Amino acid sequence: MKHFLVKTIANAAALAVAIWLLKDITLTGENTGRKILTLILVALIFGLVNFIVKPVVKLLSLPLFILTLGLITLVVNALMLLLTSFVAGKFGLAFHVNGFGTAVLGGLIVSIVAWAMHMVLPEDD
Repeated sequence: MKHFLVKTIANAAALAVAIWLLKDITLTGENTGRKILTLILVALIFGLVNFIVKPVVKLLSLPLFILTLGLITLVVNALMLLLTSFVAGKFGLAFHVNGFGTAVLGGLIVSIVAWAMHMVLPEDD
């Protein structure tokens, strides 16, 4: 349970940094508390998308991973961020990623920040 909480916190922090740095990734709400709740819910959705969909996409695109020496990961991460935006919209959450280019940059930012957060936060169960 602690591992799940740590991953959710890391995802929320990474998404917050991407929202802060890129104007085309938006998170809106009436007040700060509502924005934080939305961010945590979006981080949960992002974690589920990465847990369920990403392995399937990686398996199906394995030849592209080999051919591009792993650079296709940027595209896969962008697609996961766009899918998170889509699912969040279906749940009525005010999180939106505008465009594929923004999703690529956002995916790169989220990956770097999440990696850094995992280095800082404890993972012991």
